[in-house]
Amino acid sequence: MNSANQTAPASSNYRWVICGLLFFATTFNYLDRQVISYLKDPVFCAPAAQGGFGWSNKDFAWLTSFFTAFYGGMTLMMGWVIDRIGTKLGLALSLIFWSVCGIANAFVGRLVMMHVMIRSAFAVGEAGNFPASIKTVAEWFPKRERALATGIFNSGSNFGAMVAALFVPWCLIHFGDQRGWKLAFILTGAAGFIWLIFWYWLYDTPDKQKRLSKAEHDYIHIDDEAAARDAGGDKGKLSWWRLFGYRQAWAFFFGKFMTDGIWWFYLFWLPDYLKKQFGMTKHDVMLPTFIVYGVAIVGSIYGGSIPMTLIKRGMQVYKARMTAMFLIAVCPLIVLTTQYFGNVDHFGKMASVLAVAVICIGAAAHQAWSANLFTTVSDMFPKKTVASVTGIGTMAGGIGGVIVQMLAGRLTDAFKENPQTAYLIMFIVCALSYLTAWSIMKALVPRHKPITDL
Repeated sequence: MNSANQTAPASSNYRWVICGLLFFATTFNYLDRQVISYLKDPVFCAPAAQGGFGWSNKDFAWLTSFFTAFYGGMTLMMGWVIDRIGTKLGLALSLIFWSVCGIANAFVGRLVMMHVMIRSAFAVGEAGNFPASIKTVAEWFPKRERALATGIFNSGSNFGAMVAALFVPWCLIHFGDQRGWKLAFILTGAAGFIWLIFWYWLYDTPDKQKRLSKAEHDYIHIDDEAAARDAGGDKGKLSWWRLFGYRQAWAFFFGKFMTDGIWWFYLFWLPDYLKKQFGMTKHDVMLPTFIVYGVAIVGSIYGGSIPMTLIKRGMQVYKARMTAMFLIAVCPLIVLTTQYFGNVDHFGKMASVLAVAVICIGAAAHQAWSANLFTTVSDMFPKKTVASVTGIGTMAGGIGGVIVQMLAGRLTDAFKENPQTAYLIMFIVCALSYLTAWSIMKALVPRHKPITDL
C-alpha cells in the first residue's frame, strides 16, 4: 500500500490523548506567564500612593525582558537535557519548577529586581515545555499530522491566555488589588500540579505504551524516512555543537528570532494598548483580549491543517510546509492598518472593535505560523535531536523577544503623551516580521534535504 494514501486506523487514536496532555501543559504554561500582563497598570505601574508598586513602563519592560531572555536562553539547555532524560521526566520536572516559582511571585515585595529574579527562575522551568512537546509530537505522530498536532497543543497557549484574561481581573475585582494579585499567582501556579497526575497515568513513549495498538504504532511510523536510523541512533552520543553547523538549524533559528517577539508583544502589551488607545479600564480589557486569544486558537489549529491538505494532494512534506508558511506570512500585513481603524476620530465607538478585529487576524496568523515553524524541525532532523534543535530556535526567539519587549517599553515611555505613535511603530514591526523570516528561511534551505549524518 502507498504510505502517502494510507489513513489512520479508525479503531485506535491514542496519539490524540497524548496531544491533549500537551495541550493542557501548554495551557498552564501560558496561564502562569500571562498573569503579569494584567497586573501592570493596577499593581506594578500604579502609583505608590494608591497602593501600587510605582514602576515605570521601562521597569515593566525589564521584568518581561528578563523573563523572555532566561526563557529563550534556557530552552537551549533544556532541549539538550530533554533529548537525554526523555520527554516524560523532562516535561514533568519543568512544570513542577515553573509552578513553584509562579507561586513564589506572590511572596515578593514591590522591588523590581526581586520580581525580576523570581520571574527569571520561573522562565527556566517554563523553558522545557516546547522542546519536550515538540519532541513528543515527533515521537507520536507521522510527519503528515505533526503540524496539526502541534497546532492543537500550541493552541493551549491561547487557551491559557484566555483563562488569564478572565481569571486575573476577576481576582483583582473580587479580592481587591492588594490581595488579588497574590491570589492570582498562587492559584495559577498550583493548578499545574493537577496535570501531573494525568501525565504520569497516561503518558509513555510509543514503544513502551501498552494502550497503543500495533496498527496505530505502525501508522505513527508510516512515513518516517529514517525510522531505522532514528531507532538505532539513539544509542550513540549526540554532538550538540554540531547542530549549529547545519543551515537547517539556522533557518529555524531565524524563523523564531524574527517572529517569537511578536507573540510576546501581543501577550504582554495588548492590555496596555487597549487602555491607552481607547481608555479602557481593567474590566473593559477582559472581553477583547479573551476574543483575540480565542480567535488565535482557530488560527493555530487551521494553520496546522493546511500542510496536511497539500500533502494529500501530492505535495512533498517540506514543500507543503513552506507553501503554507508563505500564505500565512502574508496575513499579518493587515496589522499595518491597526492604527488607521483604531482612530476614534474617524470611526468613533467602532474604532476599538475594528482594531481588535485586525489584531485577531495578526494573532491567529502568528499561531498558524508557529504550528508549522515548529514542525520544520522534525521534517529535517532525526527524532533524537528534535528537542535540542527546538531549544536552539526557542533561544533565538527569546533574543528576539527581548528586543521587542525593550523596544515596546522605550517607545511607550518616549511617546507617553502620544502612545498611538508608539503602537503604530510596534504594529509595523509586527506586520513585516513574518515575510522577512520566511525569506531568510527559504534562502538558507531552498530545497528539502533530510539530515542523515547525526
